[in-house]
Amino acid sequence: MAPAAHRDGGAPETERRVFHFGKGRSDGNKAMKDLLGGKGANLAEMARIGLSVPPGFTVSTEACRQYQQQLGGGGGAAMPPGLWDEVLDALRCVERDMGAGLGDPRRPLLLSVRSGAAVSMPGMMDTVLNLGLNDGVVDGLAERSGRRFAFDSYRRFLDMFGNVVMGIPHELFEEKLEAMKVAKGLRNDTELNVKDLEDLVAEYKNVYVVTKGEQFPSDPKRQLHLAILAVFDSWDSTRAKKYRSINRITGLKGTAVNVQCMVFGNMGSTSGTGVLFTRNPSTGEKKLYGEFLVNAQGEDVVSGNRTPQELDAMKECMPEPYAELVENCKILEKHYKEMMDIEFTVQENRLWMLQCRTGKRTGKGAVKIAVDMVNEGLIDHRSAIKMVEPRHLDQLLHPQFENPSSYKDKVIAAGLPASPGAAVGQIVFAAFDAETWHSEGKSVILVRTETSAEDVGGMHAAVGILTARGGMTSHAAVVARGWGKCCVAGCSSIHVNDAEKVVVVGGKVLYEGDWLSLNGSTGEVILGKLPLSLPTLSADLGTFMSWVDEVKQLKVMVNADTPADALAGRKNGAEGIGLCRTEHMFFSSDERIKAMRQMIMADTAEQRQEALGLLLPYQKTDFEGIFRAMDGLPVTIRLLDPPLHEFLPEGNVEDVVHMLSCHTNSTHEEILARVEKLSEVNPMLGFRGCRLGISYPELTAMQARAVFEAAIAVNDQGFQVLPEIMVPLVGTPQELGQQVSVIRQVADKVFAHAETTITYRIGSMIEVPRAALIADEIAELAEFFSFGTNDLTQMTFGYSRDDIGKFLPTYMSQGILQHDPFEVLDQKGVGELVKIATERGRRSRPDLKVGICGEHGGEPSSVAFFAKVGLDYVSCSPFRVPIARLAAAQAAL
Repeated sequence: MAPAAHRDGGAPETERRVFHFGKGRSDGNKAMKDLLGGKGANLAEMARIGLSVPPGFTVSTEACRQYQQQLGGGGGAAMPPGLWDEVLDALRCVERDMGAGLGDPRRPLLLSVRSGAAVSMPGMMDTVLNLGLNDGVVDGLAERSGRRFAFDSYRRFLDMFGNVVMGIPHELFEEKLEAMKVAKGLRNDTELNVKDLEDLVAEYKNVYVVTKGEQFPSDPKRQLHLAILAVFDSWDSTRAKKYRSINRITGLKGTAVNVQCMVFGNMGSTSGTGVLFTRNPSTGEKKLYGEFLVNAQGEDVVSGNRTPQELDAMKECMPEPYAELVENCKILEKHYKEMMDIEFTVQENRLWMLQCRTGKRTGKGAVKIAVDMVNEGLIDHRSAIKMVEPRHLDQLLHPQFENPSSYKDKVIAAGLPASPGAAVGQIVFAAFDAETWHSEGKSVILVRTETSAEDVGGMHAAVGILTARGGMTSHAAVVARGWGKCCVAGCSSIHVNDAEKVVVVGGKVLYEGDWLSLNGSTGEVILGKLPLSLPTLSADLGTFMSWVDEVKQLKVMVNADTPADALAGRKNGAEGIGLCRTEHMFFSSDERIKAMRQMIMADTAEQRQEALGLLLPYQKTDFEGIFRAMDGLPVTIRLLDPPLHEFLPEGNVEDVVHMLSCHTNSTHEEILARVEKLSEVNPMLGFRGCRLGISYPELTAMQARAVFEAAIAVNDQGFQVLPEIMVPLVGTPQELGQQVSVIRQVADKVFAHAETTITYRIGSMIEVPRAALIADEIAELAEFFSFGTNDLTQMTFGYSRDDIGKFLPTYMSQGILQHDPFEVLDQKGVGELVKIATERGRRSRPDLKVGICGEHGGEPSSVAFFAKVGLDYVSCSPFRVPIARLAAAQAAL
């Protein structure tokens, strides 16, 4: 029996939850993604512009939200009031359009029930195909379309409905199918005859009885009701929640449900199904890129159960549908002004368009597509900038193999080049193991027969993915490309044994933990651990980034401590150095660390001065190299920040004492006393930052002298030098005032001795919450602010960066935190302090230069926030500079 309908006349128009599409008319359009989901909005749009879309209807994301609220409130797994009436009304429209009826053996209508959120989540939620079949309907379908086709569809439906709706493991059905193929000596499903399929249907129905203790639900309307609820439920499945967490997808109502009449690609040699991209998603080449299977349904292509043919094969066997498909691709690109991902089916030589969406692409593909579409006149520069995601640039900066020709003798297998790039890691066979090993700092390659949505966490943790089955549009390929992960798919020569954790590749047996290298651009599988090198960037990227720089308003600086880092940042478009950490310079040689330890062990100012005299030339030389590299651009130098104990050797006390005695003239007793004095209960809040410079003003004086002497020397060589000295960990204006006084006294002495001057600035890091709150007082002394958001986050949350990993996974899984706050800026708390400090600082000093030098300077959503609150610049690591530039441009748009 179908569930009883609510007789309340349905929902009023203002609360409409079901939207019809098909036969040249549509209740929705592409702008309604929030309500209809991406799939539903695009189906409505394709129908609206006249493409051949099978009729159907979309149950809105609002209905899903209401269902989830009902569940959370203890309302049980039932449709929200009135929704079933709306569904039945829409179903009647589809039945009229098709001249068929759900459950009518004489004119059978079969349905697909698919998920579709506002943001694409490929494979993460549930789908049911061929819905509406039962013993009566299958006989009616057989009379119209052939008994083999009818029972092939029936066995598929029983499998999918049982798994998705009833919770029966897919493997139980797969075992029956494989056993029959083995018994018959067959390789492919298509070789099963009618009797085989009839027997298989009987076995599948028995699986329901054995596992669930009940018969397969034969009422088609009950099937539809249960399937819609199952899709709603899949919104909160483990895999879907993990995918949203990994991809930072938040704020969505839920998934829409798309109910659409079935068209059949498994009706013999004049039918088929396929998936394509209107351009190559890996390279960006303007050429249709996809796969096609004759006599198959869509799940056969994307599941990886059968290895499909290239799309060109369709041109030979189905020329007319192929020509129409090519024309539809042109229409959709022109209409959407985007590279599109399309699913289609051919039923007895008639083309049907099942889905379209913006195609996921690699970084290389994204940039080329954007540049080409501008050159073709499809889009303008601003649209091109919006089309490329910051993560695409991140992919372009990933390593490649140093010398691909050197490993040819180590290639042990080849598959499909599903997602480009290079990956080197240790083999694991389970998603859970990949996540575990990754958390231990290991680089892993996930090796699977085929991936499924449940593997999403392990796929994200792995540096590369290798599968035995599946094509270029399989689950593994699509997800890997979206994340910029190297993937080799459909490598049929490998044989994976999950139970024993071994894989046989090219006659070699490899075990868990063995090293493997993958070339996702060629599909090669290489034995062992190969060296990687940085990628070369295309001319298209230079063109694209020139458009980015025309638009962005926020400057992008680089965090650099060496001339090499400075040059790398400048090459990537940095407009100066936003953070030069002077402490890193002290670790670059034994002589430097010895002099630093001598300074730490000093008892008097004179002894410290002697040690600092040894450090001065090192610092000066380093600054000279950096100033030359950044000719004409500002260089912001942070005075010594970390606590002094970080410069002491690690190990047990006896080893530390022995090493320090070799580096200094101190006795064992003196060393023990000093180590004890430097030990801190909470170093994060201890003797560091400006507290060092205030306690040891000669330390600040040495660093300032090195800066100014280097600046004058480089200036005399014809370079333009713009030094900025930054005082860290300031919490009071008095702290900053004391340090400013020392720096200016040194500057006056150096300039007087050199008989020349250099323009310079002195500013403060804002990383103590108190400094943010009294920023108006700090700004009376500081000529610029730089937010150290790493420390500001630590002090605002009370979280230690070194210890957050102990509880962050729990916090994330329970929704206490949406993101790691050290990766993505906490805009409500830490961000509010940034906003307050900027506003108050500029009240005192209207021309105050304000920027950020923490890790958040290269994270796109954080960059957008900094642009919104009016900062002048962000600073980040050299290889994140292009990402920050793009994020800044997109924020400006």
